[in-house]
Amino acid sequence: MKIKTVILYIQLLFSSILVAQELPPLTIYQPQQYGAENQNWSVSQSDEQYIYVANNQGLLEFNGADWQLYPTPNQSVLRSVKAIGDLIYTGFYMNFGYWERNEFGSLDYTSISDESDVPLIEDEQFWNILSLDHFVLFQSLNRIYIYDLEKRSFKIINSQSTITKIFSVDDIIYYHVYGEGIYKIESGQSVLLIDDAIFLTNIIVNMFNLHGDLLIQTQEQGFYKWKDGRLSDWDISARNTIESLSVYNSIRLQNGDFILGTISNGMVYLDQSGAIVYTIDQADGLSNNTVLGLFEDSNNNVWLALDNGINCLNLKSALSIYNDKNGDLGTVYTSTRFDGNLYLGTNQGLFYKALDSNDRFKFIEGTKGQVWSLKRIDHTLFCGHNLGTFVIKGDTAKLVASIPGTWDVQTFLDDDNLVIQGNYNGLHFLQKQNGQWSYKNKLEGFNISSKHFAIVDAHKLLVSHEYKGVFEISTNDDWTEILSVEKDTSVEKGFGSSLVTYMDKILYAYEKGVFVYDNQKEKFKRDSLLSTIFPSGEYISGKLISDGQHDKLWGFSGKNISYVSPGKFSEKPVITRIPLPKSLRNDMTGYETISYLSEDKYLFGTSSGYIILDLRKMDLKSYDVDITGITNYAINGDAFSVDITKPSRFTNNENNLEFHYSVAQYNKYLESEYQYKLIGYYDEWSSWSSQPSASFKNLPHGSYVFKARSKVGNNVSHTQAVYHFEIAKPWYLSNIMVAVYLLLLIVLAVMIHYLYKRYYKKQREKLMLKNKRDLELKELEVEQQLMQLKNEKLKQDVENKSRELAISTMSLIKKNEFLSQIKDELKNTDNLKSVKPVIKIIDKNINTTDDWKFFQEAFNNADKDFLKKVKSKHPKLTPDDLKLCAYLRLNLSSKEIAPLLNISPRSVEVKRYRLRKKMELPHETGLTNYILEL
Repeated sequence: MKIKTVILYIQLLFSSILVAQELPPLTIYQPQQYGAENQNWSVSQSDEQYIYVANNQGLLEFNGADWQLYPTPNQSVLRSVKAIGDLIYTGFYMNFGYWERNEFGSLDYTSISDESDVPLIEDEQFWNILSLDHFVLFQSLNRIYIYDLEKRSFKIINSQSTITKIFSVDDIIYYHVYGEGIYKIESGQSVLLIDDAIFLTNIIVNMFNLHGDLLIQTQEQGFYKWKDGRLSDWDISARNTIESLSVYNSIRLQNGDFILGTISNGMVYLDQSGAIVYTIDQADGLSNNTVLGLFEDSNNNVWLALDNGINCLNLKSALSIYNDKNGDLGTVYTSTRFDGNLYLGTNQGLFYKALDSNDRFKFIEGTKGQVWSLKRIDHTLFCGHNLGTFVIKGDTAKLVASIPGTWDVQTFLDDDNLVIQGNYNGLHFLQKQNGQWSYKNKLEGFNISSKHFAIVDAHKLLVSHEYKGVFEISTNDDWTEILSVEKDTSVEKGFGSSLVTYMDKILYAYEKGVFVYDNQKEKFKRDSLLSTIFPSGEYISGKLISDGQHDKLWGFSGKNISYVSPGKFSEKPVITRIPLPKSLRNDMTGYETISYLSEDKYLFGTSSGYIILDLRKMDLKSYDVDITGITNYAINGDAFSVDITKPSRFTNNENNLEFHYSVAQYNKYLESEYQYKLIGYYDEWSSWSSQPSASFKNLPHGSYVFKARSKVGNNVSHTQAVYHFEIAKPWYLSNIMVAVYLLLLIVLAVMIHYLYKRYYKKQREKLMLKNKRDLELKELEVEQQLMQLKNEKLKQDVENKSRELAISTMSLIKKNEFLSQIKDELKNTDNLKSVKPVIKIIDKNINTTDDWKFFQEAFNNADKDFLKKVKSKHPKLTPDDLKLCAYLRLNLSSKEIAPLLNISPRSVEVKRYRLRKKMELPHETGLTNYILEL
C-alpha cells in the first residue's frame, strides 16, 4: 500500500510537470491583505453577496472592496461559518451564535449558546453548521445541536465516539461517527444507516446524490456508492489518483462537477463522470497546498480556505490562463493554429503542442531566439524570426531566407507563388518554385526597418515606422527597384503605431486615432468610429491585428481589448469591448498579439504565457453598489459611525464625512470602478476611480444627497446607492438666533432711526445756528463795511479838514508874510509918519485873533482833542504855548511859524526852548517828535 502511494505521488508530480494547464483565473488574498491569521477553515456567502470566512482570529467579511475582521468574543479560533438569510452563524470554542448587521453597517454578535443556557461539554468546538427548513445544526466532535429558529429551542444528539462531519443530501441530514458508521436523522432521532467496515476507520469527507445513489467520499480511499443497501466503488478514471490523495473536504458544483480539497496536493477538479479536468497546487499559483474549506458562491466562483491564505477561482470566467511558471516559454509575441497544433512564437524561440491537449509545449529545434510573426499563407506556415524566415512543418523549421529580422510576411497581390516580407533593412520577396519557398530579391532603394507595411496597388506600397512616420513607395513593374519614396504628411509618426489591411482598407493607427487611406487622394483620413477603439486617455499602443478569416480587427487600450466586426444589418461596423485592463493582462506594449483558436476562442499572448479568451462566455452583467459604512469625524476630534439605514441630521461641527461603498464582484480580470456625487455641494459625477470611498471636509450647512454608482468592466450599475443627510446651521444661524437677530435688527433700526432723527435735528439746529451766525457775520460785515465807509468818509473829512487847515495855515502864512513885506517897505519910505496908520492896520491884521480862532477851529477838526491832551498833560502851558504846539503838530519849521506869530524865526526858537522847559522834556527827546507822537 505504501509503495502504491509513493508511486502515485511520483505519477502526480511527474504529470504536473508535463501537463500544460489552461486554468481559470485565480485571485490570491494573503493574510496581509485581509488582516488576520494565516489559517482559514470555512467560507460562506450572505444574501448581500458578501463573503464570510472562518479564520483563526475571528470572522472575516469581504464586500468586494474591503476586508473586515470581527474577532471572536472569547478570542478563540473560529472553526465554522454559515450565512442563512441576513444572519451569519458561526461556531468556535465553547460558543456558537450569529452575527447581525447593525444600523451602522457593522456586525454584532449574539451568542445562542449563552442566551439559551446550553450545557456545553468541556473544551467543545463547533466544526460545521448546516441549515434545513427552520432548523440550524451546530456540530462539534461529540454532539449535534439542533436549534429551532421558530421555537428558539434545542435538541441535542450525543455521540460516544467522534462525530467527524455532518452532511445534508436531498434534505436529509447524515453524519459520520468514527468507529460506528454513517447515521441519518429522522424525526429528530439518530438512525444508523451504514456500518460497513470501510467507514469505521475511514473519515467521511462528503456525501452527494449521484443519479439517485448516495455517493460517499472518504478521506483516503476515494468514492463509494450506496444503493439499495449495497456499497460499491465508484468506478472512475481518476480512482487511483484520488485514492492516493488525502482529501480534507469537497463540494459539488452547481454544474454537477466536483472539487476536492486535499491536505497536501492543492485542489482537484473532477467532471461529473469522475475524470480529472485539472489540478491546481502551489506550483500553479495556489497560496498553499492544504485546502481546509471549499465554497461555491452565487456567481460560480470557488473560494478556498487554505492553511495559509484565501483563494478565489473564477470558474465561469471567459478567460483561461496558461502560466509559464518555470519561464520555459518567455514572452509570447505571436501565435497561430496550424495542422492540428498550437504554435507560440516567443522571445526564446518557437514552441508547439497539440491543440486541445494538456501536453507540455515543445521547442522546435533551430528556432532559438526572437520570433516576431507566424503567418499561414497557402497552406504554408511562415515564421518571421530574428535569424530570418522559416517555413514550419510539424516540429521542424526550415530557414528559407537568412535575411536578419523578419518582422512580417504577407501575400503579394494575387500571386500565390510570391510573398513579401518586411525586415530590419527593408523589404524582400520570397518565391515558390516546384513547391519550395526560397529567397527571390530585395526591393532596392529602401533600407528602413519595415515592421508594418501594406500593398496599395501594383506599383505602390506603404511602410510605417513608429519613429519616422509613413512612407509612400513607388516601384518599377517587376518590384525590384524603388522609383520614389515620399513621406506621407497627412498623418504623424507615433509610438506603437501600426499599419494593417482590413476589409480591403489600409488603416493606420496611432495616438490620435485610426486613419483610413484614400487611394484616389493618396492621403489618410481619420475614421471617427474606428478611432473609438482608443478612448480618450486610454491609448497604450496603436497595434491593430487584422483577422481577415473571421472579419475581425483587434485593438488594445488601457482598459479594454476591442474588436471590430461587420454590422449585421448595416455597413456600419460594430465595436465590441472586452474589459481586460492593461494592468491585468501582462502583455508587451506595442507587441500585443491575439489569434483565433476555435469557436470564438482566441489566444492572447502575455509576458508569462497566454490567456485564452472565450467570447461565448462573456457575461457582462451589471452589479449593484451598496453603501457599506459612513464615518463622521471632526478635525482633531473623535470619529463615530453613522446609521446608514435612515437619513441623518448632524450638528454643524460634525461636517466631515467619509462614505464607503462596494460592489460584491470577485472576478480577477474585472475592475470595479466607482463614481459619486454629493447633490447640494458637488452635483456632477466624479471621475471613475477604483477607490471605494469618498471624503468630504468642512461641509457647509444644508441638505445633501450622496449618490454612488459602479462600473464593472464596461457595465455601469443600473441602481445607485443613495443616502440623505443634513448638516445643521451653526448656533449663530439657528432659528432662535435668527429671531434674536431680527429683534436686534428692529431695535437697531429704531435706534438708528432715533439717532438719525436726533442727528438730523442737531444738524438742522447747527445749520440754523450756522445760518444765524452767517447772517450775523454778514450783518457784521455790512456794519464793518458801513463803518469802513464811515471811517473812509471821516478820513476823507479829516483829510479835507487837514487840507483846509493846511490851506488856511498857508494862507495865513502867505498873508502875514505879505503884510510883513508891505510893512517893511512902508517903514523904508521917507514919509514914515504918513504910513504909520497903514502900518498899524497891517499889525492889527497880522495879530488878529480871528485868524487864530479860524485856525484853532480847523486844527481841532483835523486833530481832535490834541490841544486838550497837551493841556491835560502839561497844564502850565499858556495859550501862546498851545498855539506853538499846534503849529509844531503841523510839522512847521520855525521860519514858517514866525509869520504866524508875527515874530522873527529867532524868537520862535526862543519860544521852542521855553516850551521844552515847561514840558520838562529830556535833552535827547526832540520837541517836534514828541508833539507828533502824542
